[in-house]
Amino acid sequence: MFVFSFKSSKTKLFVIGLIAALVLGVIIFFASGRSKVVTNDSGISLKASDSAERVSFLSQFGWKFDEDPVEICEVIIPTEFDKTYEEYNAIQREQDFDLEKYKGKRVKRYTYEIKNYPDYSADSGFIRANILVFEGLVIGGDVSSLEPNGFQQGLDYPTSPNKKY
Repeated sequence: MFVFSFKSSKTKLFVIGLIAALVLGVIIFFASGRSKVVTNDSGISLKASDSAERVSFLSQFGWKFDEDPVEICEVIIPTEFDKTYEEYNAIQREQDFDLEKYKGKRVKRYTYEIKNYPDYSADSGFIRANILVFEGLVIGGDVSSLEPNGFQQGLDYPTSPNKKY
């Protein structure tokens, strides 16, 4: 058995305390840098870890919808984007999202039936809103028509309808 002893002085204790404080400060700095963003540049809350947060998120855009999604599914964002995904990601980038960061990730898609799209009746069943959620935060979304030759747009409430026949 070995016994170590050392003489402590105020200087040594101060230096050890200072080093411990610096290490703790570095840990806190890097840990806070990994925290999730909960709003984007427009001030929209991106929280979506439970049903109430997802409903709140979609309501921020002025949409009326049933609070129960018509579909919940897992989607894997492709590691390579084809033309369709590039076009979809262009819609996402226009609304301050970017799916490039999530290539190869498994996300959940929540689909809601929209009841107040301009020029569509509340019971038409043609308009859907999709939100993509990763680790409790919205990373993308769209509003689209299920009609043949329908449309797809960002989540903002339209100033002019996109109705196509």
